[in-house]
Amino acid sequence: MAAVSVARAGDIPRSIAFYVAFYVGTVPYVMAAFAALAIGERPFRRVVRGWSRYHRACVRHLLGIRLEIRGAPPPPDAMVAMKHESFFEAIDQPALFDDPVVLAKAELLRIPMWGRIAAAYGLIPVERDQGARALRTLLTAARARTQDGRRLVIFPEGTRVVHGEAPTLQAGFAALYKLLGVPVVPVSVDSGLLYHRWWKRRGTITIAFGEPIAPGLPRAEIEARVRDAINALNEG
Repeated sequence: MAAVSVARAGDIPRSIAFYVAFYVGTVPYVMAAFAALAIGERPFRRVVRGWSRYHRACVRHLLGIRLEIRGAPPPPDAMVAMKHESFFEAIDQPALFDDPVVLAKAELLRIPMWGRIAAAYGLIPVERDQGARALRTLLTAARARTQDGRRLVIFPEGTRVVHGEAPTLQAGFAALYKLLGVPVVPVSVDSGLLYHRWWKRRGTITIAFGEPIAPGLPRAEIEARVRDAINALNEG
């Protein structure tokens, strides 16, 4: 069932305050990130994590949205397959995990300035119209960046999905699962109820970690299990 989009009293002023504080406040973080790039990788990643935590603070104190996290964090060697309902979980990745490697649509890395920072942080661009060639590039990049112990995060639906909908997973997810040979931890999220709208609502966003799924399962089985698990909060 899709989320209702009608704004309630207080949604508009809270949302405006959030947009002003977050986007204006992002500017010094971008400048600090460029400066930190010249110093080293560790201070650069600290700046990015600080920006993500700043977003959490704006969400909590200006929008009145709390964050509830359920379940055990994924083991370091697991790939995370996460539901994608809004920009909330995309921005929250550096706060939620330690230095994650996130697969993101290539268009995001073409944004001036921000794209350079995203690439330096380790986001892997997904060229969805290049088929097998794109998969080979993804696999090479994923292996290289996870060898440092960084966790790989993928949004297997390929794009943001309205809360309540459960589309078929993109073929690239099962291919990466097979070729990387690592466990998968499905993660459900219900941010679409509150955050995936122009005028955002008060309430609680839940992120729920599922149980790790072992490598080596047939494509149909892994896709079915992950699809069910990442949609576990759809009825919430």
